[in-house]
Amino acid sequence: MPDELTHRGRMLVLAICCMSLLIVSLDNTILNVALPTMQREFDASVSGMQWTIDAYTLVLAALLMLAGSTADRIGRRKVFQAGLITFTVGSVLCSLAPNLESLVAFRMVQAVGGSMLNPVAMSIITNTFTEPRERARAIGVWGGVVGISMAAGPLVGGLLVDSVGWRSIFWVNLPVGLAALFLTMRYVPESRAPKPRRPDPVGQLFVIVLLGALTYAIIEAPSAGWTSPLILAFAGAALLGLAGLVWYEPRRAEPLIDLRFFRSAPFSGATVIAVCAFASLGGFLFLSTLYLQDVRGLDALHAGLWMLPMAAMTLVCAPLSGRLVGSRGPRLSLLVAGVAMTASGVLFAAFDAADSAGTRFLAYVLFGLGFGFVNAPITNTAVAGMPRAQAGVAAAVASTSRQIGQTLGVAVIGAVLASGVASSSYAKDFTAASRPAWWIITGCGLAVLVLGAVTSGRWARGTAERTAQRLEEPEVAVREAATPSDR
Repeated sequence: MPDELTHRGRMLVLAICCMSLLIVSLDNTILNVALPTMQREFDASVSGMQWTIDAYTLVLAALLMLAGSTADRIGRRKVFQAGLITFTVGSVLCSLAPNLESLVAFRMVQAVGGSMLNPVAMSIITNTFTEPRERARAIGVWGGVVGISMAAGPLVGGLLVDSVGWRSIFWVNLPVGLAALFLTMRYVPESRAPKPRRPDPVGQLFVIVLLGALTYAIIEAPSAGWTSPLILAFAGAALLGLAGLVWYEPRRAEPLIDLRFFRSAPFSGATVIAVCAFASLGGFLFLSTLYLQDVRGLDALHAGLWMLPMAAMTLVCAPLSGRLVGSRGPRLSLLVAGVAMTASGVLFAAFDAADSAGTRFLAYVLFGLGFGFVNAPITNTAVAGMPRAQAGVAAAVASTSRQIGQTLGVAVIGAVLASGVASSSYAKDFTAASRPAWWIITGCGLAVLVLGAVTSGRWARGTAERTAQRLEEPEVAVREAATPSDR
C-alpha cells in the first residue's frame, strides 16, 4: 500500500513514473527535429509530416481515458507494465519502417503503449503522495521531466539524425523502456480503485470518432478543399461524435467521461488551459523545426541547439512552478505562463522574431518560461479535490486534454501553413504564410492568461468543493449499502 512506503520508496516510485513520461515526451521533440530529413527521404508533403506527429498524439488522446479507467479496475502496475512493453515494441517497429505509411502505423502502435503510461503513472503518483503539498511538489518534478525531454530531445535527436540517421531516434526508447519495466516489476506496488468503473465501449467509440474525424478534416482540408464532400463528411462525423458523447454519457451510471467533473470551474479551466497550452507547444515546435531547417538551412543539430533556450527554461521553471503551486496555489503560475506565452507569440507574429537572432532567442526563452510554469497547475488542479477512487479518470482527462491540444495544434497550424505555401516557393512563402499561425499561438497564450485568472479564485474553488461532494455521495451510499447494519 502507498501509505506503507518509506520516503525513499515514494521517491523511487516517482522516478520510475518519470522514466515513462521521459520516453513518451522525448518521442515528440526528437521526431520534430527529424521531420525535414524524413520529409526528403519519403518525399512527403506538409500533411504527411503532420500525420507522423498526429497519428501518435491522436491515438494517445483517444485511449488515455480508457487506459486510466482500466488501470483503476484491473491494477495500475499491470497496465503500466503492458504500456512499457507495447511502447518499446512500437519504437523498434518505427525504426524499421520502410515508408511513410508504415511509419504512421507504427507510431500508432507506440501510442497504444503510451496511452497506458502517462495517466496511469499520474494515478500512481496521486495515490503514492497523498499529502497535498508533497503531491504538488512531486507533480512539479513530473513537469520538470517534460523540460528534460524538451532539452534532450532536440540535441540528442539532432546529433543522431546528423551522425547515424533518423531511424536511430527511436532506439533511445529501448534502454529507458526496459529499465523502467524491470524497476516497475520490482518496486512499484499494485493499486486499484476501491470501486472501479465498468467499461464504456459506446463512449469510447464516440471519442474515437470525434477526435479521428476532426483531425482528418483539419489536416486534409488544404489539399482536398474545405468544402469537398470528403471533408464535410468527416466534419459531420466529428459533430455526431460530440453530440453522441453529450447525449449518451450523462445517461450512464459509470460513464467513460463523467461530465460532472466539468461542474468544477478549476477542473474545466485546467482542461481548456491544457488544450490551449499544448496546442501552442505543438504548433511552436512544428513551425520552428521547419523554419530553422527548410528556410534557414540549418542542419538538425544546429536547429536543436536553437531550441535549447526554450527547453532550458522549461526545465528550470517546471519544478519551481510545482513548489509555487504547493505553497500558494495555481493562480500565480497560470498568470506567469499566460503572459510569457502570449508575449512570445506576439514577437513572432508582429515583430518577425524568426528573422532576427536576438529576438528569436528572446521569444524562445519566453515560450519556455511560460510552458514551464503551466504544466504543474494543470495537473494539480485536475486531481486536487477529486476523490482518490477517481484519480485515474481525472488524471486521464488532464492527459487527454494535453494530447488533444497538441494534436489540434499541429493539425491547425500545419493546415494554415499549407494553405499559404506553394510547393515551388516553399522557403520564400514560409514567413508570410506562418504569420497567421503565430497569431493563433498568441491567442492560445492569451486564453491561458484569461482562464487562469478566472478559474483560480474563491468562486472557482467553491465550485470545486461542491463538485467533489457530489462525486463522493454515490461512493458513500454504495459503501453504506454494502455494510451490514448493527443489530
